[in-house]
Amino acid sequence: MAKIRNIGIFAHVDAGKTSLTENMLFASGAIKSLGSVDDGTTQSDQMEVEKKRGISVRSSLNSFEWKGYKINLVDTPGHVDFSADVERVLQVIDGAVLVISAIDGVQSHTDTIWQALKERNIPCILFVNKIDRPGVYLEGMLEELSAELTENFIPFQRVSNEGTSDVEITPIEIKESPSSVEKIANVDDSILGLFLEEKEIPENLLQDALKKRIAKVEFFPLLFGSAKLQLGINHLLEIILEHLPPPIITENEQVSALIYSLTHQDKIGKTAFVRMFQGQLKVRDLVQNHSKGIEEKITQLNIPSAGGNEMVETVSAGDIVGIIGLNESSTGDVLGKISAQIPDSISLNTSLLTVQVKAKEDKDYADLAHALQMLSVEDPSLEFEWYREEKEMHVKVMGWIQIEVLEQIILQRFGIVAIFEDPTVIYKETPITSGYGLGHYTMPKPCWAIVRFLIEPGERGSGVQYESKIRTSDVHQKYQNEVERSIPRALKQGIKGWEVIDIKITLVQGEDHQMHSRPGNFVLATPMGIMLALEETGTKFLEPILAFKITASDELLGKLTAEILRMRGQFNSPQIANNKMILTGTVPVAESLQFPVQLASLSGGKAKMNLRFHSYAECPAEYCKTREFKGISPLDRSKYILKMRKAVD
Repeated sequence: MAKIRNIGIFAHVDAGKTSLTENMLFASGAIKSLGSVDDGTTQSDQMEVEKKRGISVRSSLNSFEWKGYKINLVDTPGHVDFSADVERVLQVIDGAVLVISAIDGVQSHTDTIWQALKERNIPCILFVNKIDRPGVYLEGMLEELSAELTENFIPFQRVSNEGTSDVEITPIEIKESPSSVEKIANVDDSILGLFLEEKEIPENLLQDALKKRIAKVEFFPLLFGSAKLQLGINHLLEIILEHLPPPIITENEQVSALIYSLTHQDKIGKTAFVRMFQGQLKVRDLVQNHSKGIEEKITQLNIPSAGGNEMVETVSAGDIVGIIGLNESSTGDVLGKISAQIPDSISLNTSLLTVQVKAKEDKDYADLAHALQMLSVEDPSLEFEWYREEKEMHVKVMGWIQIEVLEQIILQRFGIVAIFEDPTVIYKETPITSGYGLGHYTMPKPCWAIVRFLIEPGERGSGVQYESKIRTSDVHQKYQNEVERSIPRALKQGIKGWEVIDIKITLVQGEDHQMHSRPGNFVLATPMGIMLALEETGTKFLEPILAFKITASDELLGKLTAEILRMRGQFNSPQIANNKMILTGTVPVAESLQFPVQLASLSGGKAKMNLRFHSYAECPAEYCKTREFKGISPLDRSKYILKMRKAVD
């Protein structure tokens, strides 16, 4: 069994996650003095923008040793705008620490992360931080934890003098907590028998039963502490070793690894952070990038630690490493081969805003495009689009904080003053009815491609469904493959300028030519046929919808429901108890951009709200926005053909 723990540390912003990480490094001896988030001196926050803003915007890896074990600790961003980075970290860890503020309780992003950890089936420690802060009421906080996250937490400590600088925590045995014993007895027959007979249950029996259930993500250790007072840190490290699992390592020698993060450092350049699932890599190895179909040479293997980057010659399955030399690789790429051990990606949130980026100085236009390309390789969720004909550049974002951070990164790293326009909601479009479109490209020879599509509306949420009903004697299979590969690009912009979704596409007729056809002919003809079909069917707008959950005083019910209706939202019957209410429902993104600010104003900052992407739904045309086609539309047949043949710029 590998003496490694790959641990992610998660929290809502300002819960003290980065300070807790700093404390673990200090307790392990990896650093000689504690850094400060406020002063920008922590090990986790290395980017200049992180030091200035006092928040994490990228995940960071710190490796250290504790009692003969290597702990790879991945600190993650706590702000919802940087959820994409958190999603990727969830693919490479084996256990988690979820930090909860004793003052603020279960906040919106706490719940989002919790749901993702459950979906991924990742064993998790719950760590309640800031127990020294005035106003802490732990009993109420634990009731909230039980109601909003899980009842299946097992306290490992007793707290006294909470809410003061004299706060103390005392480790307890499980048998000292009757409720914990009862919880375990309810799921373990050997414990249940002794419990019902009212016999003393040995602590080691309880511990063994609990350890099995923690590994199955049925129970969760609950710990307390204060990063500010360096309280509870050692016990947290002990529980990480005892109750969070080691990596599963197979004997397969074939390399299988995932790039979950890319960073750029001034002294060493591009570093790819990689979780090894199978096999072994060495310095100077040639490694296959499965995702891109290329081979790259490893020039350095670095283990990020508090003292800097420790260079190693070899890294094996189960470990996490920084690799130098993968210059063409991107975040999310698989190295070696795809294996069953690499988890599928999981979505916490979806970027629902697009924003145009301009260089303040015209001379920086090309450099800005290069900068955005590099940032999009590091963070694919930006989905950088460069429309050269219009000299426009667009990226997708989660919100205003991400825009502000991107501005600062572009200035500090690339020396470019970038201007971000006001963001626009990302609409979609979908066919209104059924129709046909004929794409033909037969002149000037040598070329020959004829395709005819039937387009039909799909069910809401169905995405894109495609099938071919023609024979390979009509269109050779290799050409049909090009048609299918061209469909996503053909749907990137519909007749209203937005991506087309919830659509059924059937290739019903086609023709190739034994002498004149080329694969590229069908790449060219496919968008023409699709767009002509969309022009016949017409399209309607779809808009993004958010699901919300609001916890607030019941006296706000009238004002909140009126505000939700004003925003074209819908709500369910509220749950009301003890002068509090929980209100759930849905609201369009376009109408709710200021909703969090309005809620804070209405409630005096006391209400809590969790927003998550729900779906795309039909939108009345008067509330939506058509945008011009970027580039040359396939409907402009002559110019489009010239463009595709590279006869015009």
